[in-house]
This record gives sequence, structure tokens and C-alpha cells, in this order.
Amino acid sequence: MKALSGFVGRRMALIVLAVAALALLLPASCAWIDTSWINWLLMLVMFGMGLTLRAEDFLTVLRRPGDIAAGCLLQFTLMPLLAFGLGKLFGLDAALMAGVILVGTCPGGTASNVMTYLSGGDVALSVGMTGVNTLLAPLLTPAITWLLLRTTVTVDAGAMCLSILQVVIVPIALGFILNRFLGEKLKKAKEALPLVSVAAIALIIASVVSHNAVRIRESGALILIVVVLHNLLGYGAGYLAALLLRFPTAKKKAMAIEIGMQNSGLATSLAGSAFPDLAMATVPGAVFSVWHNISGAVLAAVLRRTKDRDEG
Repeated sequence: MKALSGFVGRRMALIVLAVAALALLLPASCAWIDTSWINWLLMLVMFGMGLTLRAEDFLTVLRRPGDIAAGCLLQFTLMPLLAFGLGKLFGLDAALMAGVILVGTCPGGTASNVMTYLSGGDVALSVGMTGVNTLLAPLLTPAITWLLLRTTVTVDAGAMCLSILQVVIVPIALGFILNRFLGEKLKKAKEALPLVSVAAIALIIASVVSHNAVRIRESGALILIVVVLHNLLGYGAGYLAALLLRFPTAKKKAMAIEIGMQNSGLATSLAGSAFPDLAMATVPGAVFSVWHNISGAVLAAVLRRTKDRDEG
């Protein structure tokens, strides 16, 4: 099992790309994966992440609240400004501009925690940033969107907090508790975690792509270019900022992934409710959902080979 799990983990990027291509070209082949499964699949991965965490991991974050503060500042400045700049540069119409801005002003999602885990990054920092950013989003997402678009959106703060509790906090807490009291007995089970994580991510991507295949194909190359640049520039800016702040490698990985990956599902939902007359406003979020899972898997596979100097 350990060998199989390692084999799948090392080839995660290829597996994700193959699944995405299949779901896009033959959506009917993956349409059986209901979108209602996504949260459960993420919860499974989060539970596995919790099994790898120790109390020392969280104590380290609490001792350095500046790390999370820096991440929050970067999240709500870099990504919105990159979205606005790219939208202006490529001359996006009002609907697509609104969708891209919403992606930029949303917090990071649970996918960033998964990719940080798979990259060997600082999971505690990633989860901390996701939690804090999500709690700030009800205030900052509408405010920044209004500043950039001169319009308002409504954010359901209660639903967002409940979602972060259900999908992130509770599964990780359960895994953490089990690891704390049954760590040695679960040693064999933990060897299968990379296999379970990759399988769950593949199913999530297959579901998102297959159910949005027509819309993704119709959106054209322009929005795809903007989404790809937005995501990649976010990774680069996050890593560069962590480098300038002299963060260790594990924190650089977490910062890059957390800044570059957005809660695009929230952006898609907000676009539908905030801009009912702009149908295409939902497209950037849907495309970002697909792309950042693919790019995140590729980046995680690359970063996993990068070790801290003190690890050799």
C-alpha cells in the first residue's frame, strides 16, 4: 500500500490532467459524480490531513501571528489588484470583469489546504490563513468588490462560517484528536493518505469539469488566459512575498498556494446572486475552479521535491 500510495502521489499532476481532459471532452463519462459529493470528498481529505498534524504545528503558528497577518494582507490586496489589472489589460466586458473581480476578492478555499498538504508545506499556516480570511470575507469581499466595480454584493457570513467549520475545522480536528491518542496504531493507515487524497481530488475535478463543460468550452480562450495568468501570478507573488519575509520553505509553499488558489466556488455563487443580469459573470469562477485544481496539483508535485535546507 505504501508503494502504491507513493507511486500515485508522485504522478498526481498527470492523473489530474488526464481526468480533467476526459471530463471536458466526454462530460457524460463523469457526470455521475454529483456536485453534492464535493464537500464530503474535501472533508475526507481534511480528515486525512488532521491525522498528520501535531500540537506543535499549531503552537508554531500561534507563536507567529504575523505570518497569518501577512498572508491575510497579501490575500486581499494582491489577488484583487491582479484581477482588476488583468481585466483592464485584456479589455473584458462588464460581465466577465465582474466575475474575475469576484474571484480575486474571495478568500482562499479548502483546496489550498489540500494542495499545501500534498506539497509538504505548512498545513497549519494554510488552514489558519483560510479560516481567518474566510471570517474576514463577509466584510472585505463586498467592500473591495465595491471599490473596484463601484457596486455591492451580499455575502452570507453565517453560511460561510458554517461551511468552513463543516468542511475544514471539524474533519481536521477529528483527525488531529485521533492522531493525538491513536497515532502509533494508525501508522499503517496513514501510509495510504496520499492515495486517498489524489483519488478524492480527481473525483472533485471530474465533477466540476463535467458539470461545467459546455460553459467552459463556450467561454473562449480569452477568459482562460486571464484566469491562468491570475492564478499563476498569485502563486508567484505569494512565493516572492514569503521569500522577502525570509519564511522557511514550508511556509513559502503554504503562502504561494494560499494566495494563488481562491474560493472560486464562492465566487461563482456570488456572481449568480449579485449579478443576475450578467450570466457570463459566473464563468470566471467556474473556469478558475477547474484550472486552479489542475495547476495546484502540478505545483504541489513540483514543490514536494523542494525541501528545507535543514532537511537536506
